[in-house]
Amino acid sequence: MKITYKIFSIACLLLFLSHTVNAQNERNQGIIYSYLHGWEYSIKAGFSIGGTAPLPLPEEIRSIDSYAPSIAISIEGNATKWFDEQKKWGMTVGVRLENKSMTTEATVKNYGMKIFNTNGGELKGLWTGGVKTKVKNSYLTIPVLADYKISNRWKVSAGPYVSYLIERNFSGHVYEGHLRSPNETGSRVDFTGESIATYDFSDNLRKFQWGMQLGGEWRAFKHLNVYADLTWGLNDIFKKDFDTISFAMYPIYLNIGFGYAF
Repeated sequence: MKITYKIFSIACLLLFLSHTVNAQNERNQGIIYSYLHGWEYSIKAGFSIGGTAPLPLPEEIRSIDSYAPSIAISIEGNATKWFDEQKKWGMTVGVRLENKSMTTEATVKNYGMKIFNTNGGELKGLWTGGVKTKVKNSYLTIPVLADYKISNRWKVSAGPYVSYLIERNFSGHVYEGHLRSPNETGSRVDFTGESIATYDFSDNLRKFQWGMQLGGEWRAFKHLNVYADLTWGLNDIFKKDFDTISFAMYPIYLNIGFGYAF
């Protein structure tokens, strides 16, 4: 009985190993087939540094007093189709989960603002003084890029992208200044010393954003790539009917990381 049980166990183990090897072979054959027909696949992971800012800098912002990038991680999977036998020209379509975040402090004058004071009341008008802003947004992004191989190791790419906002935060507080409501000749409310007032424009952020992406990739080893991508938003991050901030703001970020090519 014991011998029969051992034989049965060994047979099950051999069957499992055989199934695993066959599955791996089928997977490898599938990748080889795709490669021979001009398809390549890769995954990427990296971090982004940049900011969400108006261009050019409006006269309301008198100075940028501090800037601190936050941890912003991105994970991406993409597929590339090469159109010629030399694999010089191709197109890449990807799906990327990414964060875009920063914290800044600025000195402003007659800056459109809607704040909440310590009593919970809402005030809207023009702010002169200090502003601290925290931006932390998460996106699902789809880039569609044209690729060109400079050499066996170097590749450049460029094209549009579209992003869908998943998590949003555009908030902060004002300090050491005053608010005039409803305009520059209106009544004045002062905030000095430890007195601050908060604001939150998160609900006014646009769900869909689009822009352009330009990047380069260097193949360090057979399967390992190093890449850098610059993304530049081309539409305002705020909704069209949002008029508290009178100028458009655009996300501009550089993403750097590593990729694995199958």
